[in-house]
Amino acid sequence: MSNPLPQPEAERCEAEGATRAEILSWPARSAELGGGLTVVRALPLRQHRLVGPWCFFDYYGPLSFSGRKAMDVAPHPHIGLQTVSWLFSGEVLHNDSLGFTGMARPGELNLMTAGRGIAHSEETPPQNSGKLHGLQLWVALPEAERRREPAFDHYKNLPVFEPGGGHVHVFMGELDGARAGAREFSPMVGAELKIGANGKLGLPLNPAWEHALVIIDGELQLDGTRLAPGALHYLGTQRHGLELVSKAAAHAVLIGGAPFGEAVIIWWNFVARTAEEIRQARDDWEGRRQFSEVKAYKGERLKAPPFTVRPIASR
Repeated sequence: MSNPLPQPEAERCEAEGATRAEILSWPARSAELGGGLTVVRALPLRQHRLVGPWCFFDYYGPLSFSGRKAMDVAPHPHIGLQTVSWLFSGEVLHNDSLGFTGMARPGELNLMTAGRGIAHSEETPPQNSGKLHGLQLWVALPEAERRREPAFDHYKNLPVFEPGGGHVHVFMGELDGARAGAREFSPMVGAELKIGANGKLGLPLNPAWEHALVIIDGELQLDGTRLAPGALHYLGTQRHGLELVSKAAAHAVLIGGAPFGEAVIIWWNFVARTAEEIRQARDDWEGRRQFSEVKAYKGERLKAPPFTVRPIASR
């Protein structure tokens, strides 16, 4: 999706340098995407910018509708990232400037690698279930890969396992020996977790990685700390595992990875290294250069918001 909360200036994002297990919770932000669809932004936040290579985490719904498009995000550009689209319910139709079409459904992954530049649209298809609930995440591409040729992949049959007391669906990277097998360029994990009432879910973690949890529904406890919806719960590094406890049924998403060893800057739908790169990408979009048209979308494309070019100070 297009970022509905762009700032006039780029945000600098870099690893926080955590060296221990901890639980730090920060409230998410929300924004109206249009058509009654509200998105909740859990990453980046002012207090925390990256979790491994993950640099963006929006979730939306649950929404029920009829006779209209719940989602209609017109063509917009991306550079320097991967978009990870994962649904809990409903359908979203992806079309891009490479000519690929992909229907996202629950349990299936739409993964777009922007590389040097791509444009895409996302919309509710004409034939739909009347429901929508899901995630849009971004992965920052490392320096060696961020100018690669763009690509789109759709994955079915991603790994599911059921440790005692829970259900785990791995959609990116690796968790407890289960590999998603999706195209990736950094060590990472992205997984959907479901835990029943009065349940316990134990998972091993790579202690060299940092991790975070976002609670979609219900509440969980970790190390005696209550984890509620509407926040990013950062778990630090040097954590060898999780034991999550629920009183009522709960639904969460785990993200993590090796601390990203590069500072990036984010503005609108672009992940880059300098403000000049952002300015150039914006000018190319507005001037109809570099980014091809999304021919399958019926309608006008999005216009880039204003951008102020200023030096990005180190944190």
